Amino acid sequence: MRLSILLLLALYSYLPLTKAQSKASNKSVAAESIDQHEEKFPTPPESGNRLFYLQRDPNTNTVIYDLNIHNGQIDEDEPLHVYWIKYADKGQKEELNYIQRKFAYGVTTKKLPNDQYDVRFVSYKKFPLLLMKANDGKYHIFATIAQKQMMLDHIFVKIVGGSFWIPNVVYVELKGTDQTTGREIIERFKP
Repeated sequence: MRLSILLLLALYSYLPLTKAQSKASNKSVAAESIDQHEEKFPTPPESGNRLFYLQRDPNTNTVIYDLNIHNGQIDEDEPLHVYWIKYADKGQKEELNYIQRKFAYGVTTKKLPNDQYDVRFVSYKKFPLLLMKANDGKYHIFATIAQKQMMLDHIFVKIVGGSFWIPNVVYVELKGTDQTTGREIIERFKP
């Protein structure tokens, strides 16, 4: 339940801000280097099926979202395989438990035409993601960030204090690539 609330609060900050709110949010987090958290968080190893990953305080354990392939075909019933890399332990892979899968880090999917899938976090269904083939012919996860569609690479949730049920989410950072220009897009939201 705590994880569900954490992710819900983190993703809640994705909601569009007014220009004034956006400027205020940018000022409040601008003092911290955008890549500061990456110094202490490992980058998961490359995988041919990797779509994106999610990291958050208070530890380095990472939630991985891979394309779920069976016999060379995408699993239409469950197109994403979501699991942990437990860096805070021994770096082992571990499946999400029931609560994590159903209330926090799991996803729901809906098949759309043209081999596309609507993907939503179970903890925050208002954050739409789209699984589809990109210009490179491979499946990627896309999100619309700052009025641009980007291939999502990873999500980082910064937490400082708070309680078990109500963590203090300082910001959510989304990183990805603009498919058209190839430029990196980084968007940070303050809850």
